[in-house]
Amino acid sequence: MKLRVLVDPDLCIGAASCVTIMPETFQMNGENKAFVLDHGKEPGGSSYERWIEVSDAEKETVILAAQSCPTLAVFIFDEAGVQLYPEL
Repeated sequence: MKLRVLVDPDLCIGAASCVTIMPETFQMNGENKAFVLDHGKEPGGSSYERWIEVSDAEKETVILAAQSCPTLAVFIFDEAGVQLYPEL
């Protein structure tokens, strides 16, 4: 399955909790903001938003990483565009 992972750089405070939980999906840039990787790769450079292909287990871990953000700066959407986290 594919997920759209979005980090709002205006909300990100650089806590890096998402990086701690899933470093193959999240890293910090020079501005101390989280950005999204695709399984450790940076196709097209660092990006605050990316579609990634995940297994069921990876989906749960990506959501856990988003939940760890103290400012709710990480948003997760499914292929249909439904926001999985934070829940509306």
